[in-house]
Amino acid sequence: MSDYLTVNRANWDERAPAHAASPGYGVSRFVSDPAHLSDVVRFDVPLLGDVTGQRAVHLQCHIGTDTVSLSRLGARMTGLDFSGESLRQARIIAEQAGADIPYVQSDVYAAREVLEGEFDLVYTGIGALGWLPDIRRWAATVASLLAPGGRLFIREGHPVLWACDYDRTDDVIALAEPYFELAEPKVYDEPGTYVDTDQEFTHTVTHEWSHGIGETVTAVLDAGLTLTGLVEHQSVPWNALPGRMRRLDNGEWQLADRPERLPHTYTLQARKPA
Repeated sequence: MSDYLTVNRANWDERAPAHAASPGYGVSRFVSDPAHLSDVVRFDVPLLGDVTGQRAVHLQCHIGTDTVSLSRLGARMTGLDFSGESLRQARIIAEQAGADIPYVQSDVYAAREVLEGEFDLVYTGIGALGWLPDIRRWAATVASLLAPGGRLFIREGHPVLWACDYDRTDDVIALAEPYFELAEPKVYDEPGTYVDTDQEFTHTVTHEWSHGIGETVTAVLDAGLTLTGLVEHQSVPWNALPGRMRRLDNGEWQLADRPERLPHTYTLQARKPA
């Protein structure tokens, strides 16, 4: 395996400005409306509950729109990401939105080495785990960051969705990509990104991994955390299967034909024993 961190960081560094400028992230709304929340965090709120006053860290925060949203819900946020350009954009957005959020650059596996103290909440959002080769090491890192009684909250793309055949155009859901974690990454070379942009990119290669639900839950349990919730959802925040999905009123996307066939995302919660 080549250095996946270097390869993936180059990809994210190049795309961060395009993401910040895209309508999809809605940065201007954070600036103009002090109460605005990202669609992702707004979806999370019923399960997330009251986070007022909690010391929280958002791992793999990218440009920080979800981090700002959590801050607006009352959490005392810190953001962490391995992409320096993503964090540069995050700091600009936070300043423009009037949010006081420290951002720390680090590989997520080194988070314990660069963050001070313990946290009441470790939050990880959509599209994060697929960039990590070892789900057990991730869970151990989360456990090391949590204070006694602290909580992990993660909503993530479902591994069944990640395993779908994205080239099909009919109504058949076929699995073509790995569901389980493999030692070697899947290597993709894709010229674009997941937001609308006219920008052309030169760093187009990524290294990615899948992690099955069982692998993820077991890693959390083996890290000493207590599972408190696991919910599978029939929607996802982006048009994951173009041509086969419909947009819902809440901004989420759903399989247009019999969506009950496909687990789109899941929310996992766990606590560190007090």
